[in-house]
Amino acid sequence: MKQVNIGLLGLGNIGTGTYKTLEMNREHIRRKTGLDFNIARILEKDVDRDRGISVSKDIFTQNPDDIWNDPNIDIVVELLGGVEPATTFMLDALGHGKHVVTANKAAVAANYEALTEAAAKNNVMFRFEASVGGGIPILNALTTALLANEYEEIMGILNGTTNYILTKMTEEDLPYADALKEAQAKGFAEADPTADVEGEDVANKLSILMSLIFGKRVLPADIPTTGITQITKADIESAAADDCVIKLIAAAFKRGDEVTYFIQPTLLNKDHPLASVGNEFNAIFVRGNAVDDLMFYGKGAGPLPTGSAVMGDVIEIGRAIAKGAAFD
Repeated sequence: MKQVNIGLLGLGNIGTGTYKTLEMNREHIRRKTGLDFNIARILEKDVDRDRGISVSKDIFTQNPDDIWNDPNIDIVVELLGGVEPATTFMLDALGHGKHVVTANKAAVAANYEALTEAAAKNNVMFRFEASVGGGIPILNALTTALLANEYEEIMGILNGTTNYILTKMTEEDLPYADALKEAQAKGFAEADPTADVEGEDVANKLSILMSLIFGKRVLPADIPTTGITQITKADIESAAADDCVIKLIAAAFKRGDEVTYFIQPTLLNKDHPLASVGNEFNAIFVRGNAVDDLMFYGKGAGPLPTGSAVMGDVIEIGRAIAKGAAFD
């Protein structure tokens, strides 16, 4: 059985979720692929933290060159988060002929061209399914099964934190501050929730989606964005009186050669497919000129759902390696 070796950058929540996904489904993956995926090296400073997994300390390193220069490592999985040093590390890995998988929306949104061009230049694959929608296989669907379509619009609930807060404000009549505290207590919101509640996280994801489906490069900072911090109970009640709900919506519409886009709290009639998406769940509504309307729904974050998407990309690359296929 052919072994595919992985160099993992970061063993935080998502790195741990990816490790667990591989370990708990290792035999299933072997049976389905005929390949043995092995995490051979891990770039991580904290080697002693209890993560609920068993990892040999022998495979830890604090020197990324140990991964780039290891001829046995086929795929580098970047799960550090943030734009830097993650982008530099991914470019280094691609430059050394390593395939790269990431869940890092900020780095992909900020440096989409540089990363995709480096992959093409070095004849390796760059995959980032987990950067948008966590476990929802939206990017793969848009670029494979639905590729025959010209896309007309995409709308989505792309952040579980804000959707959880708005759900609690709507269904339990909680004020914003109390709903945020509950989200933080349940681990759905960070201690500093700014990136989520101000829409910055969603802007990264919409930027990536527009790059893929419209070929339109818009940096996250250039997307008109309004978060949810100013939403009040009165707003929620007013929406309900009109048979609507408020959701933080990311949207992009293509009409001819023009693309319009925004992120903002939006009134949705209760019969809209996105209106019933509650709590920490995400959903993405797509319209193609052949397939018409589709909606993708699922857990948009979390260690295991995101780890599932990461491993999906890893397996796709592993199969291509095994077949000696052309990389793209």
